[in-house]
Amino acid sequence: MGIGEDSFTGNMMKILLLLGFVAVALAEVTRFDGEKVFRLKPVLDDHVLLIKELANSMEVDFWSPESADLVTIDIDVDLHVPAAHTDMVYTILQQSGMETGVLIEDLQAQMEEQLDNRTPDPRVHSYTKYNSWDKIQAWISSISSSNPDLISRQVIGNTYEGRPMNVLKIGKKSSSTKPSIFMDCGIHAREWISTAFCQWFVKEALSTYGSDSEMTGLLNQMDVYVLPVFNIDGYDFTHNSNRMWRKTRSRMYSSSCIGADPNRNWNAGWCTTGASSNPCSDTFCGSSPESEIEVKNVADFIRRNKSSIKAYLTIHSYSQLLLFPYSYTFELAEHHSELMTVAEGASKALRSLHGTQYTSGPGAATIYPAAGGSDDWAYDLGVKYSYTFELRDTGRYGFLLPESQIKPTCEETMLAVKYITSHVQKNLY
Repeated sequence: MGIGEDSFTGNMMKILLLLGFVAVALAEVTRFDGEKVFRLKPVLDDHVLLIKELANSMEVDFWSPESADLVTIDIDVDLHVPAAHTDMVYTILQQSGMETGVLIEDLQAQMEEQLDNRTPDPRVHSYTKYNSWDKIQAWISSISSSNPDLISRQVIGNTYEGRPMNVLKIGKKSSSTKPSIFMDCGIHAREWISTAFCQWFVKEALSTYGSDSEMTGLLNQMDVYVLPVFNIDGYDFTHNSNRMWRKTRSRMYSSSCIGADPNRNWNAGWCTTGASSNPCSDTFCGSSPESEIEVKNVADFIRRNKSSIKAYLTIHSYSQLLLFPYSYTFELAEHHSELMTVAEGASKALRSLHGTQYTSGPGAATIYPAAGGSDDWAYDLGVKYSYTFELRDTGRYGFLLPESQIKPTCEETMLAVKYITSHVQKNLY
């Protein structure tokens, strides 16, 4: 073999290796062609049993409720089924006599249609797009440096994969500690409308200060801590690898499965109900309370600032619900009556803009019991006004709410948040 041939062979080997790496990289992006989301309406014990048997016999993804364990009679079940099983599952469901519909015909096509807003000016942060983590990180940096009188940021720790968790503090500067509100978005990675809302809230707070008397009064009297993306590792993974990922990205030596549910990992009735001790489950509670570093970072921050934090708001999707404690027990919270009155007032304010209907109530009784949630933990710590928002919609798009709905969703949610913060302000002392 001559020098030229040897060189050619070596180069070809390098090219083939490179192509191999590219193929592996491409293969890591999960596609969902032909996969469907069914809506099931179980009305008999046999229906519930059938759904649980399906979950045990094949890989299915529960959108609502969040696991097979939470399925009961008269609760709609939104079930994402892989393409290989859709025909068989549909036949089984039809034979069972259970009412069955198809919410999403082709999940991959719906994912692509979700990004339906025109391409914005790349030089300006878009509040009506589902931004990647890199874009959100750049936005956090620029918005905090360009509004020093009203906003500052601090890193409260790093994620499992080493990404910084930035909390934005919004409020008129003061020489003394002001009472505050803590808000987080994106605990569950695939709930993109949640992270869009935190960005929207920051924009609105800064742009309407001085012109909107309600916002001006809030930021003069209180500070609002905003964590734009809680589960950053998971969120980044949904943009780059698997759009349907829900959990964190932590790893346990004892399991090949990745991640825990960061909203089952708080020390509030931890792992007693509505959560799983199986590391492969989407509702895995973690190896212990606060085993997820993201949860521990936020819990530590709230504990450090416990004396000033008067309200805790956590933003999720989907279902159009405004929930408050408790979720880990059916017992009513000490302040149940007031919390319900505020939730109903906030839901009415939200409905006034676009007519969107929300249901209010304690988590366990309103949807299903689930232990280890952040709102229950905050309430038990002493943060009285502790609320969980489940934003649009009620299942037509589920986690794939189109970008064209970001603006109306955020606008109406702002009205509800302002209603709650106004009540908190009036009841500070």
